[in-house]
Amino acid sequence: MGGYFLVMGFFSLIGMLMSNKLKSTFNKFSQYRLSKGLSGKEVAEEMLDYYGIHDVKVVPARGMLTDHYNPKTKVIALSEPVYNQRTIAASAVAAHECGHAIQHADDYPMLGMRSSLVPLVQVSSKAQQFLFMATMFGFGMSVNSGGSGSIFLLLITVTFGVTCLFALVTLPVEFDASRRALAYLENTGITQGAEYEGARKSLWWAAMTYVVNALASLAAFLYFLMKYMNSRN
Repeated sequence: MGGYFLVMGFFSLIGMLMSNKLKSTFNKFSQYRLSKGLSGKEVAEEMLDYYGIHDVKVVPARGMLTDHYNPKTKVIALSEPVYNQRTIAASAVAAHECGHAIQHADDYPMLGMRSSLVPLVQVSSKAQQFLFMATMFGFGMSVNSGGSGSIFLLLITVTFGVTCLFALVTLPVEFDASRRALAYLENTGITQGAEYEGARKSLWWAAMTYVVNALASLAAFLYFLMKYMNSRN
């Protein structure tokens, strides 16, 4: 298990750096007022109306960078800074979340796949916690041998396979939402020139956090898959 914690430690460090870069980029472009003077809430509502989507609500949410779209309730929740501010960063994040609502309306297949995986990911995450606790108490320690050790490794590998699949499916969903957001901001003239470039940078660094998460999930899955394959030899 030492190798696993070493790999996860590396990706945790990279993830922390990406998260800090995202926050600094968001803070930077939160200082620049949008020339159109629209708040994040107004950008979201206008974008939804532009695409003929009238059954999605835009509501405020507590915290910073807690923005998300819930396909079950058809609600776009924007963190308070994004909801209220009239800045480049706020417009980019608001448009990105609307991109998910548009994906939903268009029956974008990858969004549907990600949504269908959520219950399975929740179960897998809980199973991982249980399996790691079992390891700490000595069960399954002989993971390099056959028998119960191989079964234990197989269970861990399957759970990490599920979370890895979810992380990989998330990538095209997030990149596509950003593509839709930037296209709307540019085509409608809400962001122009330097404003558009600021919006692009904000969404780029947000996407990089998902890339790091996907790589970490893939590395964890491959680590346990190799351990399992070796335990069978």
